[in-house]
Amino acid sequence: MRPPEFWTHDDPLSRTARTILSPVGSLYGATVAWRSRLTRAAHVGAKVICVGNLTAGGTGKTPVAIAIARALQARGAKVAFLSRGYGGTEVGPQLVDKARHTARDVGDEPLLLANVAPTVIARDRAEGARLAVSRGADVIVMDDGHQNFAVRKDFSLVVVDSKCPFGNGRVLPAGPLRERPKQGLKRADAIVIVGDGAPPSLQEITLPSLRVRIEPDNAAVVKGKRVLAFAGIGQPQRFFDTLRALTNDLVETRTFDDHHTYTADEIAAIESVAQREQVLPVTTEKDWVRLPPEARERIAFLAVHARFDDDAALGRLLDRVVRPAANA
Repeated sequence: MRPPEFWTHDDPLSRTARTILSPVGSLYGATVAWRSRLTRAAHVGAKVICVGNLTAGGTGKTPVAIAIARALQARGAKVAFLSRGYGGTEVGPQLVDKARHTARDVGDEPLLLANVAPTVIARDRAEGARLAVSRGADVIVMDDGHQNFAVRKDFSLVVVDSKCPFGNGRVLPAGPLRERPKQGLKRADAIVIVGDGAPPSLQEITLPSLRVRIEPDNAAVVKGKRVLAFAGIGQPQRFFDTLRALTNDLVETRTFDDHHTYTADEIAAIESVAQREQVLPVTTEKDWVRLPPEARERIAFLAVHARFDDDAALGRLLDRVVRPAANA
């Protein structure tokens, strides 16, 4: 979804909307606390590392989950990803097959995860974890799931945006929080801060912290070119800012809802402007996998990865769960 304006605006109508919806948010947060106490988490026969967050929208969970998986693979672990498959029609448990599945089937993020390690999507996370174990995984990385309690977690990372870690401080639907930070961070073993800076709300946190940067992989695709950019992700402005730093001229930007399914008319409109203005149409890799196959041949994407500032600190945290193999 696209964040509603009343989350960030400070006009009287926005303030009134937040006030009216706050009791609903309190109830929403209470249901998370209730489920955390009453749900019996399943032991699935593998180590489980959860990469989650406290807010709705993009904080960089998927690039961080991929970076964690690569670090685990370097230690000799047999890694599998576990995802709900948000935006897809498959209920699962289902092993993602990139040759057969589309974003409509399994969601966009699982298709990116499947480039790195076997990926299971499942609404029932415990059943999905068991499928991953049956396929040989000894470590499962959950992409999202901090508010899901079906599986026993050995280590939980909470990913936050350095500039606006907890939004307006209110719980859905009055704000972007899935639960109160104090409540959610009690279940975390460490936080991952994406980007520069540390607002006072982060400085008060005593958990171990890691800093990551979301950096482009294939900057040469856009470097020095005139670009029309479009994105349907949680924080499109971050993508647009990255492009501005890489390109000659960012001619136009278009924003869609997170996980948006692009229609033929929308793609045609974007390509028409690109042709008229003689610019390159560019989107995110997450958006690109949601495009019709024929459109992917004509539209470029910018891929990104998460780079940890301190690999040694990451290694010390992972030591708590998976020790490096002798020959890794």
